[in-house]
Amino acid sequence: MTDATQGGASAGGWSPERSAAGGHNPYLIAFVVSIATFMEVLDTTIANVALRHIAGGLAVGIDESTYVITSYLVANAIVLSISGWLATMIGRKRFYMMCVATFSVASLLCGFAWNLESLVLFRILQGLGGGGMATSEQAILADSFPPHKRGQAFAIYGVAVVVAPVVGPTLGGWITDTYSWHWVFLINVPMGLLSLFLVGTLVREPSGAEEERAKLLRKGLRVDYVGFALVAIGLGSLEYVLDEGQRNDWFGSNMIVVFAVLAAVSLLALIPWELTREDPIVDLRLLGRRQFAACFLVMLGTGAVLISTTQILPQLLQTELNYTAMLAGLALSPGGIATLVLMPVVGRLVSTVQPKYLIMFGAAIVAFSMWHLTGLTGDITYGYAALSRIFLAMGLPFLFLPVTTASYDGVPPDKTNQASALINVARNIGGSMGVALAQTILAQRQQFHQSRLIEHAAPSDLGYQQTIETMTRYFQAQGSNASDAASQAVAWVGKTLQQQVDFLAYIDVFWTLAIVAVLMIPTAAALRPIKLGAPARGH
Repeated sequence: MTDATQGGASAGGWSPERSAAGGHNPYLIAFVVSIATFMEVLDTTIANVALRHIAGGLAVGIDESTYVITSYLVANAIVLSISGWLATMIGRKRFYMMCVATFSVASLLCGFAWNLESLVLFRILQGLGGGGMATSEQAILADSFPPHKRGQAFAIYGVAVVVAPVVGPTLGGWITDTYSWHWVFLINVPMGLLSLFLVGTLVREPSGAEEERAKLLRKGLRVDYVGFALVAIGLGSLEYVLDEGQRNDWFGSNMIVVFAVLAAVSLLALIPWELTREDPIVDLRLLGRRQFAACFLVMLGTGAVLISTTQILPQLLQTELNYTAMLAGLALSPGGIATLVLMPVVGRLVSTVQPKYLIMFGAAIVAFSMWHLTGLTGDITYGYAALSRIFLAMGLPFLFLPVTTASYDGVPPDKTNQASALINVARNIGGSMGVALAQTILAQRQQFHQSRLIEHAAPSDLGYQQTIETMTRYFQAQGSNASDAASQAVAWVGKTLQQQVDFLAYIDVFWTLAIVAVLMIPTAAALRPIKLGAPARGH
């Protein structure tokens, strides 16, 4: 099928009769289905902030408490990859409501968890529910709006996906400081009930999706058990390696080696298996389309930068500059405002400007925001940290919306579930890769810079001697005796050196993320032009 033909199929496949809006205002539907996305993405970032409180409340170590995050992400990744197939088999609306209900019940159970084992079990259940929501929501949006208006629809959805990670650290810090970690999960319950009521009342199953489901079921329910097993083992193992690798010394750990081998073998075997199935559980053929493959790669990079910076910036502010958890979260909040303002603007631009140019512009802004952070020093102000996040937040709408919109261009209507699943897999896996990359570079470059700077902290070094003498006199002037002042001077030099090591390592992380953003520019250039504006007559 040619690109032109694909585009026509996509555009021609939509009609008001097959809309999921069911006669309601489609923008209302976009808002309704975004509620659960906001809840799910928010929960992930809130849980990160609450880890120390969870560890204390359950009397476990910080390392053990990280399984609260890992278990969720593994379950989430497995369901996310097959959610396109599940939504087609069960029905988008039904599958979506099942996911929201599962997520809400699991959140209630997490809030009442009595030990780490029960919490991890309930988080797995929560991940299974959360993994299917994003795919169904995007497919419902794609069915509620004609192709030339999808950019505006995804702008509403994009606010939930991009703003939730920004709000999460602040809200999580406030909840855990003011109440307890239990409420981090319990706040999902009323939001889940609201989402279920509104979706059940307003959203309908598109007639085209029902017809496709009936056609598949008439052929007999053929479940790709081998494909499911390969996806579950491959993505589950990959998530474990990415999330636990740095904490367990990567390939110095036998457990990491085992899971890495499982991930590699399963994912490599998945390719020929799925390409030869008539009804694959994951339609990898979509990645053979230039348009979709380019969108997939850009979404990987977008997820990597967004999620890694959301984790590493509060970490930097708290560990190096002594910010409280809430204040560190507030440093990210102005970025959320910038995203809120720009989302509707970019939503309109998507209808008039080719996505490739918007993505290239957005990637350039993100690269600039990362470069801005390479000017990091121990004297940076709250304004500097907030401004860097604003720069990043200004670029994200130019990436997220055009990528999401362009990824559906040329995809037949019966493949929107699969396309949505793969794009969301890209965002989640990209986020895990970004966090793993950032934390690994941070640890390795700290070792590198420490080994270099420590060379100049030898008693034989003239600069070191002068610094010790100067600081000894300073502490004596503060009232310390000669012996204590000398010890204080050595301790001050050690502390200052360690701080410089940490800042240099963080700068290296931001340089790396800047390179990731720059690489998205030529990737976006591979996108072909899509049909803009109102559809031509006959569509």
